[in-house]
Amino acid sequence: MANKLIVAPAPHVQTMQSTGRIMRDVVIALVPALIVSTVVFGWSVLCVTALSVLSCVGFEYLIQRFLVGGKPTVGNWSAVVTGVLLAFNLPASIPWWIVVMGAFVAIAIAKMTFGGLGKNPFNPALVGRVFLLIAYPVQMTAFPEIEGLDALSGATPLAAVKHGAAADILGVQDLLLGNMPGSLGEVAALALFAGFVYLLWRRVITWHIPVTVFVTMAAFAFVVALSRGAEEAALWQFPLFHVLAGGAMLGAIFMATDYSTSPMTVRGGVIFAVGIGAITMCIRLWGAYPEGMSFAILIMNSTVPLINKYVKPKRFGVK
Repeated sequence: MANKLIVAPAPHVQTMQSTGRIMRDVVIALVPALIVSTVVFGWSVLCVTALSVLSCVGFEYLIQRFLVGGKPTVGNWSAVVTGVLLAFNLPASIPWWIVVMGAFVAIAIAKMTFGGLGKNPFNPALVGRVFLLIAYPVQMTAFPEIEGLDALSGATPLAAVKHGAAADILGVQDLLLGNMPGSLGEVAALALFAGFVYLLWRRVITWHIPVTVFVTMAAFAFVVALSRGAEEAALWQFPLFHVLAGGAMLGAIFMATDYSTSPMTVRGGVIFAVGIGAITMCIRLWGAYPEGMSFAILIMNSTVPLINKYVKPKRFGVK
């Protein structure tokens, strides 16, 4: 038996973590939200998710096999995670061909064009989602109506508030349990929080980026409510609404924490997260779209090289 000698510079760190294991943990963390979304919207949720996953895996395999070359990477589950996250950014009633097109943009353009996993500067699922939102705005904002929620008439809570409805149009219980229209991953704040706890327990992510995003959004909303002379009850309802509604939790927990598109250091991650929270609220309150999380993450993805340049980790061995 030939001995394999691997020469590499210090420090030498051994860990049980692997790309496949991390990606499988992310998928497991998304399962509670998938179950709640299926209960709310029906079996079409599973169809959209399955098609998105199969399309992402298929496109990555074909590109790797016939264009890029080298060993296929679909076994590391990263394409599966991209497929699930893309599906979570889509309505349950989305046409099948739009799902396939979004998967192609996410994998072929946002990921494989840059060399594959770890080399992409932007979150692939969000690139696919933003492309579809710009190219097919009608289909991307056509949400199934939820029985018993006539006040929303098929619009998301953020869209309703954007058009003048009160932020307490839904109770906290509805926002937590997913009793509202929206994309697949926008309707179950409590399920997404359960996934957050699981990822923390498995040490896949740290709390710094998600919590900083939430705190920034809440503080921003509180100041805006205060400046508008809102009643005392609205001073906490308005911030809580913006944290729980829309794609805030999905984006902050599962997309802003993407290893390859977020800063290397904790301090850099906090700066990154503050930017996401502030840009999200600016778009929600004064922009053309009711939701701004996707745009905010992509904008801050572009600043990661600059953040890494000026906010560097301590050199190994330096106190």
